[in-house]
Amino acid sequence: MDEDIIEKLIEQFRTLPGVGYKTAQRYAFSIIEGKRERAERFSAAILEAKEKIGFCKICGNFTDKEICPICQNRNRKVVCVVKEPKDILAMEKVKTYDGVYHVLFGTISPLERRGPEDLKIKELLKRVSEDGVEEVIMATNPDVEGDATALYIARLLSPLGVKVTRLAQGVSMGSELEYADEITLSKAMDGRQEIK
Repeated sequence: MDEDIIEKLIEQFRTLPGVGYKTAQRYAFSIIEGKRERAERFSAAILEAKEKIGFCKICGNFTDKEICPICQNRNRKVVCVVKEPKDILAMEKVKTYDGVYHVLFGTISPLERRGPEDLKIKELLKRVSEDGVEEVIMATNPDVEGDATALYIARLLSPLGVKVTRLAQGVSMGSELEYADEITLSKAMDGRQEIK
């Protein structure tokens, strides 16, 4: 058995978030012990995703089209602002939400030298003024950076006369939105409050 090849495979799995050595080792052995067709489908799916998935030109969601299905088919009067595209998947667990999204691609973080100019805030302001948006829901993570970003954006939107709300604190302070369950997110969405 060529241990160098196996170690290379293990190291590739370890590059994935949250995957330690033991888990990577299990994944590697699963691929090695499985059928060749499964490995081919797995690698083909990875390559296809890398080649075809991009960002929606309106909201920044992951999509294989120019405009994602959410932006094409939903109520554009309500915009839910999230930090990253993966947060949209979490928010979509709230089955009652029929609005659209806006991805900031980060939050304001002086420690990481990321200011408002590094985020998609100008694009949000343009959408709000051009699309007649009535409500902007700030769904950034409930941590210092998420709160600071929400307050900053709320102040920018205030002169535009749009209602700005924040998810209720059903989501724990300091937690990541993507890990919240659908009941917690649903309660947070229902209990959102206006930011003033």
